Amino acid sequence: MLKEREAVVRVLLIFIDILVVTLAYLLAFVLRKNVGLELASSGWPVFSHATADHSLTLSRYIGFLAVAAPLWCWMLYVNGMYLSLRTLSFLRIFWIVCKAAVMTALGFGAFLFLFKATAVSRFFFLLFAVTSLVLILAEKAAAYLAMHYVRRRGRNYRRLLIVGTGRRAAEFIRRIKGHPEWGFHILGAIDDEPGRGIKKVDGVDIVGALDDIPKILHSDAVDEIVFIVPRSRLSHVEGALHDCETEGVVTTITVDLFDMQIAKSAVSEIDGIPLLRFHTIKINEWQLLVKRLIDIAVSGLIIVLMGPFLVLMAFLIKLTSPGPVFFKQQRLGLHGRKFTLSKFRTMRQGAQDALSKVNDVAEMDTPEFRAKKTQWITPLGKIMRKFSLDELPQFFNVLIGDMSLIGPRPTVPDEVEKYKAWQRRRFSMKPGITCLWQVNGRNNIGFEDWMKLDLEYLDNWSLWLDIKIMIKTVPVVLFGIGAY
Repeated sequence: MLKEREAVVRVLLIFIDILVVTLAYLLAFVLRKNVGLELASSGWPVFSHATADHSLTLSRYIGFLAVAAPLWCWMLYVNGMYLSLRTLSFLRIFWIVCKAAVMTALGFGAFLFLFKATAVSRFFFLLFAVTSLVLILAEKAAAYLAMHYVRRRGRNYRRLLIVGTGRRAAEFIRRIKGHPEWGFHILGAIDDEPGRGIKKVDGVDIVGALDDIPKILHSDAVDEIVFIVPRSRLSHVEGALHDCETEGVVTTITVDLFDMQIAKSAVSEIDGIPLLRFHTIKINEWQLLVKRLIDIAVSGLIIVLMGPFLVLMAFLIKLTSPGPVFFKQQRLGLHGRKFTLSKFRTMRQGAQDALSKVNDVAEMDTPEFRAKKTQWITPLGKIMRKFSLDELPQFFNVLIGDMSLIGPRPTVPDEVEKYKAWQRRRFSMKPGITCLWQVNGRNNIGFEDWMKLDLEYLDNWSLWLDIKIMIKTVPVVLFGIGAY
């Protein structure tokens, strides 16, 4: 489980370690050049000339960094630092770093000796050994404390629903509960064979049967469903697997394969337990990481550059109509997570209550509903909606991670309750400010076609597709295509 994501994190950690070792190397050089220690009287003749040497140049030492940094990371790797990123205790991390430090010192010292690198002083070698050990330990401690702080605050957890009540399901639950640092939270267990009076599995409550899974997905945010059932029960859970596939929820099963029509399978594991997971979007953790970095960079840049304009818009809204500057509304994000979306207010007060009472989401496509909605829009609001200026505060939602620049538009819970099951698969990716619906006509497109465009985006997602949508969004916004 999370094997692909851990591979990305592993490379990032190696990159960070290289930066830390580089910093330690430069710090050791600065200390060697500017700090002197006279140790002859202490009985350490090898350091009897460890005095400040202001004539040293960085070019004399920098070439050896190409050996020291990779060697440090290699020693961390062979000692297991990068093999189990979520499961290491701090004591284990401390021991790994200390062993790697000793092995690196021996290896680097042997290299300097074999190649007769007399340009590197023995005092510099000692300084580098100490500074690199201290900084690597500090980095690992900071990462460890930050990870546990975030999880104590209830963030960075994956919410699991377990299907199964047998011995293997109980063992899986015990391992998860025994390692809270892994970052998993079990919402409950599903009884795949009701009628036996089972109320708990290793302390985890039974929250329903197989037929209750769609209802549970609609009422709570579930990141992944793990099926742990005997082989004899596989035929009984196939319907539940297809329900998960329809809803776009990541699914993991410990045994056998099923012929999924949309979802793709991937083999992973957790603590030695082999798992098979199904997902309905093309998962490439590197692309997802780049997508998130782009979200942070672009949204942060827009917020900074547009800051004065945002203040001006807030002033004009307050000046031209009574009520708050921002319209805030609860929306559903990734896997049904609830978050508060912010927009500039474009309607008079009371509009939300008057427009939210629809019996079917298809009603929102009718001319009657649009005419009713238009009556509530303020004069300034018409201009803002025409050029999507009311959407600007959503860049704050992107920056904090509730939304992305590109993705299915976020919808309100009341509308989602009226969705068909296949339409809920749009929640398998973060909602976005713009999407295929936005660049293909927006409000000129019917609800069913809108949903199909969202699923088309999920089925064909790539960074290149995001870039194309971003480019196409520019003329749509400038010319107000499909806005009202």
